[in-house]
Amino acid sequence: MIKIGEKIKSLRKSKSISQETLAEYLSVSFQAVSKWETGAAMPDITLVPAIASFFGISTDELFDFNVYEIEKNVEKIVHEHKKYYDTDREKCEAVIREGLTRYPGNDTLLNCLVGVIPVPERAGEVIELCKALAESTRFDDIRIDAYRIMAEAYASIGELSYAKDAIEHIPEIYFTKLGVMADLLEGEDKLYGATKQRTLAFDWLITSCVRLAEYYKEKGEVRKAEIQLTMAKNVLLSAKDDFATKYTRSLYEAYGEGMAELEELLADLKKAP
Repeated sequence: MIKIGEKIKSLRKSKSISQETLAEYLSVSFQAVSKWETGAAMPDITLVPAIASFFGISTDELFDFNVYEIEKNVEKIVHEHKKYYDTDREKCEAVIREGLTRYPGNDTLLNCLVGVIPVPERAGEVIELCKALAESTRFDDIRIDAYRIMAEAYASIGELSYAKDAIEHIPEIYFTKLGVMADLLEGEDKLYGATKQRTLAFDWLITSCVRLAEYYKEKGEVRKAEIQLTMAKNVLLSAKDDFATKYTRSLYEAYGEGMAELEELLADLKKAP
């Protein structure tokens, strides 16, 4: 068993911090901290990032892991879980959870975990994990993604005010790393940035048109909703002759299945009073 209790005790004493102070920060009893330090119990997985944050170290350092080795192994675990992402979410989650038994509290693995737990069925679990991750991670991309997933979980259970609050923590950025790569670099870097950015932009353009159609339909402005759905359909059709690259599938191959959904939405719209 990983001797995390001994590490917590050592860190706490080196900083002259009492069990009560640590317990108060973590919203647990000092008896719980005592049990960790004696090895009678282990901290809950959701508390590990907060413990590391309290002492100003990474979760890897908390467990005395070799950072270089863990990065390589975590990358392998993430790659493995992606194999099942679109076909078997239960298997996907199992792969990540097994990884977390080896590397408890690892930010990257926790970020993957909250992304595969089903909502609204287990929205509460996702929200609590996201809160812990957002408050403790030292990585901006993981923090932002945690707030995004938290917002989605809240929205899935109808808690829109909480979803809005989570969204407020996401910065408004009008450029991306991929876009900047495409603009400034050359050769393979340009190809990678441009093709990846194009895929994201294509997806978001179609999705945004659909969301606008939903809005206008709710307002009873059927003609405006129809225009947005038709625009989405035409955007999708514009990619019919697109081709795959070494980094992406063709846009039509990736999103062509959405045509049936767009046709269905348009048909339903025509039935609207």
